Amino acid sequence: MTDSPGSAARPLAGLTVVALEQAVAAPYCSSRLADAGARVIKIERPEGDFARGYDAAVNGLASYFVWLNRGKESLVADIKNPDDARLLHAILAESDVYIQNLAPGAAARAGFGSEDLRARHPRLITVDITGYGSGHAYAQMKAYDLLVQAESGLAAITGHPAGPGRVGVSVCDIACGMAAHAAVLEALIARERNGSGSRLEVSLFDGMADWMNVPLLYYEGTGRAPQRVGLAHPSICPYGAFRTADDSLVLISIQNEREWASFCAGVLGEPDLPGREGFQSNTVRVANRPAVDARVAQAFADLTRDEAAARLRASGTAYGFVNELADLVTHPALRRVTVETAAGPASIVAPPALIDGRTRPLGRVPEIGAHSAAIRAEFGA
Repeated sequence: MTDSPGSAARPLAGLTVVALEQAVAAPYCSSRLADAGARVIKIERPEGDFARGYDAAVNGLASYFVWLNRGKESLVADIKNPDDARLLHAILAESDVYIQNLAPGAAARAGFGSEDLRARHPRLITVDITGYGSGHAYAQMKAYDLLVQAESGLAAITGHPAGPGRVGVSVCDIACGMAAHAAVLEALIARERNGSGSRLEVSLFDGMADWMNVPLLYYEGTGRAPQRVGLAHPSICPYGAFRTADDSLVLISIQNEREWASFCAGVLGEPDLPGREGFQSNTVRVANRPAVDARVAQAFADLTRDEAAARLRASGTAYGFVNELADLVTHPALRRVTVETAAGPASIVAPPALIDGRTRPLGRVPEIGAHSAAIRAEFGA
């Protein structure tokens, strides 16, 4: 895909990535490499990446697949077939990055293990994405996002006091894919300096365990796990959601005593409240949370959404509204970008980074095997 006039530069143009991938974590990583200009050859079984069948929400196509596979080439191949294996080895001989997230040991058994490939191609950067890493009792376990949310302790600190909850997006997959993407970019920089590739390993569990540092350290330091408090903060008060007179949920965040004093004066109309028993400091308010939250809730119950927003803005209080997905569709901060698919154009959320003030145009989402013939001809198989 060539750059259009005025579009942001594609710093990975000229690099080739082979992605023996499915589902979310590895496709997340490779999609970002494709966005930056890398040629990503996605290896699919004849039935395709199983994420193609997760739903049919985008004009008959799966929402996950449309999101994570823009700008890639699809090659249908069976790594257990000798002819297809030779084809893949021919492609890898001319590639820069190899990513795989098959079941534990599957790639190595088929002759595509990272250690062997690194020995054959010293400049190749290999990325093994697994569920739990290697060298321990969990190494051979299959892992999907919700399983890792549970195993990592994330579910235990998420949700309502009544019980554990699931984060509503594939957060473990995404954390892993983000970490893998960053590691690949670092490995490319290192290769420019020393001429050698790297063997990278990233797991869903490690990605989420890293994000769990704060609750883990808090638990080890205090002997207490953060409590599930729904739309509230376990160690800051007031920091939570309150219902307005017209049935909106406004979420406020008080970060320090200066903000608390301003909130009391400007929103609650009680400038002397910070000096009263049970309201003096954050630690005191956390211990007295039911009374503090009740005082705040009473104030918002008398205000409409617009009135609440006006008071919060005037007092300098950080706030937001608990939106539904329908509200996200029309959110003033939401940026969209169009990708082409076999079913027509699809509007997806734009990648977070702006490059010189612009969003890069994204490549087409490939049909199953759309590039098989061309790739086979190119690499002589």
